[in-house]
Amino acid sequence: MKIAVLYGGTSAEREVSLSSGKGIIAALKNKGHDVIGIDFHPERINEIALLDVDIVYIGLHGRLGEDGKLQGLLDLYGIPYVGSGVLASALAMDKAKAKLFFKDGGIRVAKEKVVHDTFYNRDDFSIPFSYPAVVKPNQEGSTIGLTIAETEEEMLNGIEEAFKFDSTVLVEEFVAGTEVTVAVMGNRGEETAFPVVEIVPKNKYYDYESKYAPGMSEHIVPARVDEKTTEYLQKNAVLAHQVLGCEIYSRVDFIVPHDGTDPVILEVNTLPGMTPTSLYPDAAREVGLSYDDMIEKLVQLSKNK
Repeated sequence: MKIAVLYGGTSAEREVSLSSGKGIIAALKNKGHDVIGIDFHPERINEIALLDVDIVYIGLHGRLGEDGKLQGLLDLYGIPYVGSGVLASALAMDKAKAKLFFKDGGIRVAKEKVVHDTFYNRDDFSIPFSYPAVVKPNQEGSTIGLTIAETEEEMLNGIEEAFKFDSTVLVEEFVAGTEVTVAVMGNRGEETAFPVVEIVPKNKYYDYESKYAPGMSEHIVPARVDEKTTEYLQKNAVLAHQVLGCEIYSRVDFIVPHDGTDPVILEVNTLPGMTPTSLYPDAAREVGLSYDDMIEKLVQLSKNK
C-alpha cells in the first residue's frame, strides 16, 4: 500500500514523535509498503489535502495530533487512518472528562480537583485530600508539566507551572504503588489486552527522562502482580478503551496500590509511543509480535474498521 506517516508535529512531545515516526516508517518499508514521511505542521495543511495514499499512520503525540483535530481533518478529506477517531481521541486527551467515563464504567479513579485558570485564586485554593498530590496539565502527556507536591507550597507552584502548558490543570491524590500499563488491540467489540507491563523507573518517579532515555527504566513483562490483579487490569484496560470509543489500539496506564486495593486508572493513550524504549512494542513482543509485525497488524486492522 501507499502509506503516509505523520510524525514530529508541534506539541511538547515533538522529540518523542520524531523517534516514533522513524520507527514506524522503517517498519512499513520493511513490510514492502510505499511510504511517505511527513513532519507535520498545522501551517502546512495543504500537504494533507494533497495526499494521495491508501491510509495514513499517525505517529504524532500530544496536541494537534493525538487530540482529535487531525483526525477530523483526515475525515473531512476522506483519508483513512490508523487508530481512534475524533471523539475518542479528544476524550482520551482530556483527562478530567475521560475520568467521568471511567468512573461511570466502574473503573477506579483517583480523587481529583480540576482547576481552570479563569477561576483560579492561589490565595484561596485547597484540596479535599491529603498530600502528596499530583499536579498535571489536563491535556499533556509524557509527564510534561507534572509535579509531585509534598506540601501546599509545592502544589501551588506546580499548578502555576502546569498552567504554562494548559488552561486546565488536574490536581489528584497521590496513590503509592507500582505503575503498570496494558496494551489493547483489535477491531471494535473484538479488542484483546496484551500482557501487563510493569514499569520500574531508575528515578524516584516515572518522569520524562525515565520514559525516553535509554536505560532509565526497566519494563518487566509480564508484570509481577497476582493472577486476580492481572485479570482486573486487562479487563478494565479493554473497558476503558471501549467506554471512550477508541478504535484499533491504545495503551492504558494504571497504578497498582501498595495497600492491596483495586488498581487506579491513570489515562488512556490513543497514540502510544512507538520509540525503541516504548511500552506498547514491549507488550507486543511478549505475544510474539515483532515491531514490524505489530505496525503491519495495526495497519491491516485499520483497513477494516
